[in-house]
Amino acid sequence: MSNMKALLDSLPQTGRVEWIGLRPAKRADLNVVPEVEVTTKEGLVGDRYGGRSGNRQVTLIQAEHLEVVAKLLNIKRAEPSLARRNIIVSGINLLAFSKRQFQIGESVILEMTGICHPCSRMEENYGPGGYNAMRGHSGINARVIQGGRIRVGDAVNLLPQTTVLED
Repeated sequence: MSNMKALLDSLPQTGRVEWIGLRPAKRADLNVVPEVEVTTKEGLVGDRYGGRSGNRQVTLIQAEHLEVVAKLLNIKRAEPSLARRNIIVSGINLLAFSKRQFQIGESVILEMTGICHPCSRMEENYGPGGYNAMRGHSGINARVIQGGRIRVGDAVNLLPQTTVLED
């Protein structure tokens, strides 16, 4: 095993789901929920992206990045719902999941499909500079490999690269 592969496979930290939000419609306020059903067909049940793009069934962002955004904007707190992401996690580097599968809770398996770039709504939501504050801190997109239920408080772990799962 090469040194780089060993480094990429070594992620001993366990993250934690801190917040879950569903976007019921375009431009609608997010519904904050304590848990959500996840399917390979719909993504997060009740989210407006349900069943559309397989590459963006779920969006995730790190709680630590929202803290950075708040500092960059000189505000007390970057309200999670204004980031318009589905799941906020803490304690693990989501960018380390690049093109990898990861597990949330007991059964949900997601695969990172790319960076979730900020949109112009960030300027509207967080005020002047919101778009640029979110650049590099705006989270990831993922597709559902295996469904189940995600709850606030669930563990988030990178799966070994040799793991191959199918529904």
